[in-house]
Amino acid sequence: MSATTIATEIDDRTAKASILRLAVAQALAGANSTVVMTTGGIVGSILAPRSDLATLPVTTYVIGTALSTLPAGWIARHYGRRTSFLVGASCGVMIGLVAALAIYLGSFALFCFATFVGGAYQAVAHSFRFAATDVASPSLRPKAISWVMIGGVFSGILGPQLVNHTMDLLSPHLFMASFLAQSAVAVVCMVVLAGTNIPKPTAASLKAGRPLREIALQPRFITAVACGMISYSMMNLVMTSAPLAMKMCGLPLSDASWGIQWHVLAMFGPSFFTGSLITRFGAPRIVATGFVIMIAAAATGLQGITAAHFWAALILIGLGWNFGFVGASAMVVETHRPEERNKVQSFNDFLVFGFMAIASFSSGQMLAHSGWALVNWVVFPPVALGLFALMASGAFKRRRTAEA
Repeated sequence: MSATTIATEIDDRTAKASILRLAVAQALAGANSTVVMTTGGIVGSILAPRSDLATLPVTTYVIGTALSTLPAGWIARHYGRRTSFLVGASCGVMIGLVAALAIYLGSFALFCFATFVGGAYQAVAHSFRFAATDVASPSLRPKAISWVMIGGVFSGILGPQLVNHTMDLLSPHLFMASFLAQSAVAVVCMVVLAGTNIPKPTAASLKAGRPLREIALQPRFITAVACGMISYSMMNLVMTSAPLAMKMCGLPLSDASWGIQWHVLAMFGPSFFTGSLITRFGAPRIVATGFVIMIAAAATGLQGITAAHFWAALILIGLGWNFGFVGASAMVVETHRPEERNKVQSFNDFLVFGFMAIASFSSGQMLAHSGWALVNWVVFPPVALGLFALMASGAFKRRRTAEA
């Protein structure tokens, strides 16, 4: 066995300990997102002055995520990943406390502010998958992303169960106790993240690397970002609308909570093997598979408005998201050098969540004025565009290879 191979095995053995800690943090931080997505539209419908503003708290959450990605990347670049993680987790504590106060006071504006702050926690949580690649060898990186995402499986159980068991504890203030419990979970996440050991960038690396514009204009980067934007925005469009649509169709809140639980499990469950599939078949093919599953999800959502139809659509859109988003993340990692990672990864997430914010706000408008059917119809054009981008990128790569 060569010295290089031995060193790689030792590094990857150490890396796996860090990846495990990040996966645990992903599970805890993911519960925050699940609570917001499960309750945001419903609380919004109670507090909002107009019905078409019901999903605005979810939109402000996504906007908070988008606007926090670049600052989170800057903090990680200059002060290290752990500092960025702890700042984000403190925002996770704040969202729970402020949201609970907003529900108690009946303040829609304060609730929207709370979810906006919570978006910063989500922005940092989304960097966990990239942080795992900082300590992994090139061959381990697709699996590292996938393994961290496995933490979402447990958040898919923790978040909805937290909501189910606390929603009425401080009656008549629906979900107030849920947000207080979520704040406590964020404190636990801070403890886990305090033990992360990811090397800080060196002074030399802060000045090294290509300009962001040069990296961003690479065809492969453009394709990767487009696929990430489409995967996340279309998933969020359906997920944000579904709980409120179920309520509008006369289904109980417990059905909405169960639907989100199965949805989140479908989002993260495939992460047990997505990384291996990417290694074997390549990220573009996995992303394309995810897009096909998303089309199936939208088609299912158009078939009926029973709980079973909603659950099936949510499960399929979650599966499609996993293949699409994990694959797109793996594609992004291949477009930059180690010294460029923080600025490129945060820029990628800024674009992804900025586009997702538009989809989130649009979902409330579509649902209020045109109903659940239009939400599903809207999925088809962007996904078709994503499939076309993947084919065009593949053709461009083959042409470059042939010319070399």
